[in-house]
Amino acid sequence: MTEPDGGVVIVDCGDSAVVARAVSGDAQRDWRLVHALADAFDAVRPDGVHGIVPTYDALLVEFDCADTDHETVRRVLRREADRLGERPERAVAARRFVVPVVYGGDHGPDLPVVAQQLGLTEQEVVELHSGADLTVRCLGAPAGAPMMDGPAFPKPVPRLASPRTHVLPGSVAVAGRQAVICPMPSPGGWPLLGRTPLTVLDLDADPLTPYRPGDTFRFRPITPDEWDDHAGLPLAATHG
Repeated sequence: MTEPDGGVVIVDCGDSAVVARAVSGDAQRDWRLVHALADAFDAVRPDGVHGIVPTYDALLVEFDCADTDHETVRRVLRREADRLGERPERAVAARRFVVPVVYGGDHGPDLPVVAQQLGLTEQEVVELHSGADLTVRCLGAPAGAPMMDGPAFPKPVPRLASPRTHVLPGSVAVAGRQAVICPMPSPGGWPLLGRTPLTVLDLDADPLTPYRPGDTFRFRPITPDEWDDHAGLPLAATHG
């Protein structure tokens, strides 16, 4: 079923999920609407809903079909989308995270290749990567990785031709026009520019990640000698 009102199309997705997609064509407005809708829906979450996953322009709602149904979920999504109207606003304020990073060397083995691909020096790549706050747009795999806007590189960065089977937690990577921090050990095909000594993910924490979509990250270059000054400290929001 499709309901193309208010800039949002709502469709069933299999036997236990519904997707709400923003269709204004304005990427920033669609992202803002999807995440405001996720906040609003979560605040009135119907019984049986166990997953609310906002991305760049779509929101996936997963539910137990023994406890609720598509019609109920669609109705609540439509009501909240209509209530948000033309100027959707997030219910939570954005926070800022400053992340120390050792660039290059063993921590960032792909920095020379990325510099060559972009026609820049390694220092210029570092300066662009660390030169502006990057907005978290959604949480991805693995384990809620912060998927961010990419730095202002002159062109997209290609993925690796052969993905790595093991990427260390805290690795700072880029691909296309996106940036990410790997929160836990995993395979990965994104070029690695560096690594932060901070602990990004605490599996015992609630919520699981200290950041959420809409927050910003600012990467701060440090030297290898400064690694131990930050090693093991938790990633935390700052006003600095």
